[in-house]
Amino acid sequence: MNQTLDAVKMGKNVLVLCTGNSCRSQIADGYLKKFAPEGTNVYSAGVETHGVNPRAIETMKADGVDISDHTSNHVDEYASINFDYIITVCDNAKERCPYFPSQAYRFHQNFPDPAKATGTEEEIKAQFAEVRELVKTYCQSFVSAFL
Repeated sequence: MNQTLDAVKMGKNVLVLCTGNSCRSQIADGYLKKFAPEGTNVYSAGVETHGVNPRAIETMKADGVDISDHTSNHVDEYASINFDYIITVCDNAKERCPYFPSQAYRFHQNFPDPAKATGTEEEIKAQFAEVRELVKTYCQSFVSAFL
């Protein structure tokens, strides 16, 4: 029976959506790809594109996940994909999320924006790491429940 359940769960299309596709959605993309079963297609996009934040790359590398080859993509690039799940990771993206003509289940979890972190370099790194851990925990739970 587990093999049947695993077959049903595989092959899902997941979109992670954020404002600029630079930090939170990139972190979630990295963890979803790490934790999701083989055959899951994970995409991340923004309602704008700001480029991948170098600190997001650095904080993920510190946890063994390489997102250095990620690109910042606009949500319109994926309009033709039939998503099973759309996850918004910030309130702004949820409010501005475009309509996708699909039966996608929508999820929302607002994470603090580490790109807005202030303080010393160590304090900023700590804020990035804190957000990374929040996103990691969410992604582990999401994969366990839905993929």
